[in-house]
Amino acid sequence: MQLQVTNSPFNESQVELLNRLLPTLTGNQVNWLGGYLSALALQGNESTATAPQPAAPASQLQPEAVSPPVSREVTVLFGSQTGNCQRLAASLARKLEEQGFQVTVSAMNNFKPNALKKVENLLLLVSTHGEGEPPDNARAFYEFLYSKRAPQLESLQFSVLGLGDTSYEFFCQTGKDFDKRLEELGGQRLSPRVDCDLDYDEPVAEWFQQVISSLNGRLNAPAVAAAAVQAAEQADSPQSEYSRNHPFMAEVLENLNLNGRGSDRETRHLELSLAGSNLTFEPGDSLGVYPENHPQLVADIIAAMGWNPEETVPLNKKGEEGTLQEALLRHYEITVLTKPLIEQAAKLSSSAVLQGLLLPERQQELKDYIQGRDLLDLIRDFAPWEVPAGSFVSILRKLPARLYSISSSCRANPEEVHFTVRAVRYQSHGRERYGVCSVHCAERVQPGDTLPIYIQNNPNFKLPVNPDVPVIMIGPGTGVAPFRSFLEEREEQGAEGKTWLFYGDRHFVTDFLYQTDWQRMLKDGVLTKLDVAFSRDTEEKVYVQHRILEKSRELYAWLQEGAHVYVCGDEKHMAHDVHSALITVIQEEGGMSPEAAAAYLDQLQQEQRYQRDVY
Repeated sequence: MQLQVTNSPFNESQVELLNRLLPTLTGNQVNWLGGYLSALALQGNESTATAPQPAAPASQLQPEAVSPPVSREVTVLFGSQTGNCQRLAASLARKLEEQGFQVTVSAMNNFKPNALKKVENLLLLVSTHGEGEPPDNARAFYEFLYSKRAPQLESLQFSVLGLGDTSYEFFCQTGKDFDKRLEELGGQRLSPRVDCDLDYDEPVAEWFQQVISSLNGRLNAPAVAAAAVQAAEQADSPQSEYSRNHPFMAEVLENLNLNGRGSDRETRHLELSLAGSNLTFEPGDSLGVYPENHPQLVADIIAAMGWNPEETVPLNKKGEEGTLQEALLRHYEITVLTKPLIEQAAKLSSSAVLQGLLLPERQQELKDYIQGRDLLDLIRDFAPWEVPAGSFVSILRKLPARLYSISSSCRANPEEVHFTVRAVRYQSHGRERYGVCSVHCAERVQPGDTLPIYIQNNPNFKLPVNPDVPVIMIGPGTGVAPFRSFLEEREEQGAEGKTWLFYGDRHFVTDFLYQTDWQRMLKDGVLTKLDVAFSRDTEEKVYVQHRILEKSRELYAWLQEGAHVYVCGDEKHMAHDVHSALITVIQEEGGMSPEAAAAYLDQLQQEQRYQRDVY
């Protein structure tokens, strides 16, 4: 943008000089200059505060509000289950530091809540987990803010960034809760809260820009925000050009069914080549996989709308175009309905029934309709539609990657990555339904094909730094996947620490995933103990939490020896039941009250000795 006398506070000669200079500056020079000018302004404020000033004529005296000096200290707190908020927080902090801010970055569980009353500038990044709940490392801080012990925060300026998924009822609920509570305690917003869906790059960049502008009002705030998001993206895989927005096309080396003949389940073990990617990972990290929608569903949608599959439509917000067939197959989500999608679709429809579904008094009816239905249901239920394909696909959200726990070690399998996925198939509203990525992998991916993938680091699910520390792993079903990676890594390290795996599934004969791996590791001493629970092999169902209670005394002894505990799998049922079982073990074997046992487990979590990767 060219500066002009009319759109700036500069005179004609200054505008001419600036317009000649600014286009020649590099990004680093712009950043440096911004910091220099801010520092210069601060020095000017200090000198004018002490230097005598000439008195103005009485006729020119006007009452003027004096603003307090702006603090250069910024506290950035994050609550993150899978690492996204942590990466974004670190990136934002780096950019603020480059501009002269003094930044403190911390996970919420490592921040002393009482110190909040001393904070002037707070930037809070948090994801929402489960049914609108805080992630594990934000839970204690969340409870503190909503307790009677929370201080008044009249001197606090804050802003909240929430990450979530609009397909869930309580979208970004944790971010909304923090935003509301900080205001109730007297805090003032630096900038409005921003709620992000799965495709979060643009709203994150906007939030970065808003908070940076609010903190210092620099001209280069938009450039800094974009650079910060780019840095966070690169942090996914620091030594590789491939990332969430630039996935690597990995060749499929193996695609095996882990379930035995006669099983009512299908669990696939896929091995991919990373040759030429420079992608690396650690045990506990996840693999992001971009799937394809089912070709039959795509064909049914196009037929129901009477569209031409070869029509050119936008593929994304960047302006790229392709065929309608390509767009629905690989670029847009078509298997999940959300309230925002229904609202946008209603604007393209003349259906009074669809309009009525959005009335405030029919909120529960809308929730019931969304559950278990997809885009084809919406199209058929509220036909006819008279809307061009290009206009319709523009209301769809980007097809998100699916994250899977990595089930291999880089050291044990150089230039490869393995993952485990269970095919999801079910009936709903009179139609067969299926998991997008799981059925894609089970039915349409063969050795020699390629999958678009990236590595997502998970700093909250990591082996102990000391390989001699005992490890307890609890992972029924596909939740056992990361523990294959853990044990392969410990084997390569020559670790001396004891290892104990609790595994469960339905049937011993057909559903014992990676059975030969565990047996070999037991024989070689890599795995010290293995306890299994097969729920359908006994008259009374037995799950991993029952095995934990049966081994109560020994498990508590391991905890007292300093063991780290890891839980992976279903959050709604399994993880909750395992958590309760662990509290019972601590209570009974440690002779504690229920409250003291819960505090003991909370302390383990605080020390990162109790980590969960639950979904």
